[in-house]
Amino acid sequence: MGLRLAWARRLGEGALLMAAASCAPAPTPVTVANPAPAPVIALPAPPPPAMIAPRRAPVALCGRGTVAPGADGRLLNHFAYPEMPASALVPAPAALGDDSCRVHPAMLGDLNRLIAAADADPAVRGQLRAVSCQRSVAFQAQTFCAGILSGRSRGFADRAWASAPPGHSEHATGYVIDFGTRDRRGCPDADACFAATPMGKWLLANASKYGFELSFPAGNQQRVKWEPWHWRWVGTAATAPGAEAARRTFTTARDRFPARPGVP
Repeated sequence: MGLRLAWARRLGEGALLMAAASCAPAPTPVTVANPAPAPVIALPAPPPPAMIAPRRAPVALCGRGTVAPGADGRLLNHFAYPEMPASALVPAPAALGDDSCRVHPAMLGDLNRLIAAADADPAVRGQLRAVSCQRSVAFQAQTFCAGILSGRSRGFADRAWASAPPGHSEHATGYVIDFGTRDRRGCPDADACFAATPMGKWLLANASKYGFELSFPAGNQQRVKWEPWHWRWVGTAATAPGAEAARRTFTTARDRFPARPGVP
């Protein structure tokens, strides 16, 4: 009798436990949300090239007549270039020895590195100097027309071989420097003999490492005078700060008449 009573009690306890379990609320399911995709940021379109649109109408020069641009927009073999406002320019490093030399600020870092590298070479230490930097369109007109009005040139085409007509000089952009040397060895500024000086040779071998390229190499198909002193800055790479704008400025010239030495 006692065994039956104990077994009944156990059955009763089991029934109570099952009933309690059946009355307990079901666990709330946990939903794991998928992470939202990262927003897509639309990059702005690059600005249009800084080159001036090719001129088609004849251009009056020096009060001596007009010249019509060629089919490609070049005037006397020179491309048109924008003039960098004076307010946007900065003084060139004092080491270049020209207080009037002003340049585009984007090129200042590479220019300082070029000067430091030249000064580290015993063969040319302290020799690098600036002959001409940014030139306004008005100043370029004086430079170009001086050769015409003085009679030293035989006409517009002859003068343009050595000097760009106003509005068509790379110097207007602020990205260009005509370099010279303090050790001239009888070689005047802006002369082909500069290429044979230690400073000229050093630039031909090293300037491209610092983002500078020779716009008008010997025998260039642009039919412009060889100017081993005239170097334009385009940055050491397209991604270098400020290089994109500089390269856009010279896009057509670089594509059609590559610089030598040039910058990739």
